[in-house]
Amino acid sequence: MLDQKITFDKFIRWVVIGGIVVIALAVLNYLSAVLLPFFIAWVLAYLMYPVVIFFEKRLHVKVRAISIILAMLTAIIVLSGVIYLIIPPMIEQCTTFTRLATTYLHQVTHINSIPEAVSEWVNNHSTEIEKYLKSDDFSDTLKEAMPKVFSFIGHTWSLVMSIAASCIVLLYMFFILLDYEYLSKNWIRIFPKSTHHFWQELAQDAANALNAYVRGQCLVALTMGILFCIGFTIIGFPMAIGLGILIGILDLVPYLHTFALIPTAFLAGLKALDTGQSFWVVFGLALLVFAVVQVIIDMIVTPKIMGKQMGLNPAILLLSLSVWGALLGFIGLIVALPLTTLIMAYWQRYVTKEEEKVKSEE
Repeated sequence: MLDQKITFDKFIRWVVIGGIVVIALAVLNYLSAVLLPFFIAWVLAYLMYPVVIFFEKRLHVKVRAISIILAMLTAIIVLSGVIYLIIPPMIEQCTTFTRLATTYLHQVTHINSIPEAVSEWVNNHSTEIEKYLKSDDFSDTLKEAMPKVFSFIGHTWSLVMSIAASCIVLLYMFFILLDYEYLSKNWIRIFPKSTHHFWQELAQDAANALNAYVRGQCLVALTMGILFCIGFTIIGFPMAIGLGILIGILDLVPYLHTFALIPTAFLAGLKALDTGQSFWVVFGLALLVFAVVQVIIDMIVTPKIMGKQMGLNPAILLLSLSVWGALLGFIGLIVALPLTTLIMAYWQRYVTKEEEKVKSEE
């Protein structure tokens, strides 16, 4: 391939293709707020489609709309179960933290009630407070703070409106699932007919890699979540089941579960305060669980489930998330995996021609 001559026509063609790609990315970035619900709906439809097919084929539900509704209800039930296993223990731990903090303050400062202590402090310093409220410093501080307050309220209102508007995602997903087969097979019609074969082969390669990766990573994340639940239960760690489920969900993006060390340290501190144990002993046992589970996942589970034929190294995935996220914002994080697999499929089929090499070796 390196011996091929680069003609003027080829150069112009690649410049045009590069320009089209840049324009497409700019348009996507400009319309990201509008397109975001649609892309989220496509991702959800992609994940929900196997469940819909299960209801149709296995449970013989003939009407597609009913299958979609049943699949959505199943997802809601599963999500509710996960929330039930995570949120109530969190509330319980927050209650424990409040109790321990109150006890600690009472032992150190001999304060029985924080509100009473605040009220007493205000009464004792009422003169100084009144003087400060009438001073120019307070007026200047208020003038500086008010625009920030209104800005925060504006952002909060925008967030609320975005959440309300995102309900349209469910409608998008429903209609996509209604004609999923037609849409997934006929999207290539947006391109010239002479290029249909090219796009069909490319899309098939990307779909195979994407399907294998998603299935494999879901199994790895499920296994990791179960192992963490078992490990935390063995050492008697607070919120063992909920924390294990949270780590499993985070691991849907490889190695993102390391951020779970933050709530783990918090829970270790709570247990140390509650039981009188050393924080470093409790946290050290939790780190030991992290280390053992990570070794099992990296040395046994991942090679068995993912295999070497995937071609999607976690480092490449994290890099793609960073690059597409920087280019397109949040919408880039959603389309990072399919776009990366599409580019890799093109590179392997048409640049390195690995498909032809495999066939010739066979």
